[in-house]
Amino acid sequence: MSSFTWLDYSEHERRKMLDVVDQFRERDTRDELGLGSIRDSFADQLFPGTSTIMTRARYFLLVAWTYQRLESKQVSSAQIASRARRAETELIDVIEESDDHDGNIGRFAKTTLKRLPSSVYWQGLGVWGIRAFAGSQSQYHRSLDRHYLLASRHGRRTQERDEEHDDLASSNWHAGLLPAPADFPDRCSLSLSRAEAEYVAERIRLSPLCAGSLLAELVARGRSGDTVEFAWEHPDVGELPAKLRELLLHARNFSEVMHGAALLYNLILAEQAKWKDGIATYREALATWAKTLVTRARVFSEWNRQRFWEIVRIGNPRISAGSQAFVTAWIDLALAGDAARIHRSQPAWTLIRDREKRLKRSLARIDNPRAQELWNGDSGSGQLEFRWRISQRLLTDIFDGMEAKDA
Repeated sequence: MSSFTWLDYSEHERRKMLDVVDQFRERDTRDELGLGSIRDSFADQLFPGTSTIMTRARYFLLVAWTYQRLESKQVSSAQIASRARRAETELIDVIEESDDHDGNIGRFAKTTLKRLPSSVYWQGLGVWGIRAFAGSQSQYHRSLDRHYLLASRHGRRTQERDEEHDDLASSNWHAGLLPAPADFPDRCSLSLSRAEAEYVAERIRLSPLCAGSLLAELVARGRSGDTVEFAWEHPDVGELPAKLRELLLHARNFSEVMHGAALLYNLILAEQAKWKDGIATYREALATWAKTLVTRARVFSEWNRQRFWEIVRIGNPRISAGSQAFVTAWIDLALAGDAARIHRSQPAWTLIRDREKRLKRSLARIDNPRAQELWNGDSGSGQLEFRWRISQRLLTDIFDGMEAKDA
């Protein structure tokens, strides 16, 4: 039985790795060719604080309220993890009985749930400015005993300096966090009230870590764009600030060009497995992809790839040399004018095979019949959308809440 060990100070990396683990259970989202670091760079710049395994916006408040409630009872550092887990799993059935339970985390797993909402939303709570505590979830748990002590010494006035320890007994949560409804946690749905939606929207707009992002811009505009498949298809894209239009252009170019690499990877596996239907499916998908490149040929010919890498490194300065070399080589092949025949290109096959081998070593599927037995026929073939789908869901929750009749 294997396990991961985490460094407390690497909450952002911890969240990303856990997302990767969960994505291995999902069709079409696996990062078979090691593009995750570039994908997440764009996603973090466009939609900060989001995660692919989030479901609904109200969890940002439910997690905060759950911990606030336990803090009010002064649950100790030794007990907080187990008490919080119990509170979160008890909420599953309460939400399921409500009139809005779509996206209920743990609906089927119940008490065996591995990733609690608090784990899924912890990093986002900090990015959106709802969580004031500046550490990991485990650090927060360990800090509570001292937090209670400092609050007690200052008569629960939480912004005064502790003379003996030169510390601040500050709140762990945003000072303006809305109080939980009187019937929480006995009654709970995933719909935001108008006041809750306005509060969440305000947190996004005012958070320094969301400033300049597409998420903050769409919140300000009040339009989720929930009818389009990709962010660059949003009806307001032409009216966005120049910086966002540039970011979306590079994200789109990367998404569309690299989609062919994912399709070819699956085609190679289908051909090695002699799966006729799969071969036909992926060849057709590659033909459609090639037509896309032709349609946008002028844009690709003017693509400033040096600027592309500059933007990628703004979101993630630690892009590996191997990732850059692979992406550069694939783009060169894809835009060389032979995209329609790339499924027959030996250099393209070699590039894909060697990339997977470097990433997975003995677990690589290409040229490995035993490893291919674990292939379900579709692995990582979806076009990159940089967390647009979950961001649409979160934005829709916020805007629907703003239209709610209750205050």
